[in-house]
Amino acid sequence: MNERVYSLLAQPGSIICDVMHVHHDQLELRTKGKGLYEITDDVQSMIDSGGVRSGAVTVFVQHTSCSLLVMENADPTARRDLEAFFDRLVPEAADYFTHGSEGSDDMPSHIRMALTRTSETIPIADGRMQLGTWQGIFLFEHRRVPHRRKVSITTIGE
Repeated sequence: MNERVYSLLAQPGSIICDVMHVHHDQLELRTKGKGLYEITDDVQSMIDSGGVRSGAVTVFVQHTSCSLLVMENADPTARRDLEAFFDRLVPEAADYFTHGSEGSDDMPSHIRMALTRTSETIPIADGRMQLGTWQGIFLFEHRRVPHRRKVSITTIGE
């Protein structure tokens, strides 16, 4: 864990010093192909080990053919509907794609990633992510074949 001291001027002539903790960790996830993989509990475990009680966590996926989403985690049909929507929105093997060196699903996976996000930042209060009741953090795998994905997790706070 890295600690940094930040000074703030509260009033002219007075300084408030607080210690901010920064904790970096990495999650490695093996996907089984296209789909949504919930990582909420893994991220919370890393927050717990970092000791931040109040602050924020940033989750970042280090790839160009998958993405991250905050999505409903209660009803799996919502996830299936999202996957079906993206299959229609960005079809594989479209005749207008020129990039295909890694297969017919490669260029569509890059476009799907560009339309979604590669990072999410979530506030932390009382040591817990402040997600809504039905929200979870998901890695959205856009490739058909299994991949090993690296997710960088950084917490900052006190």
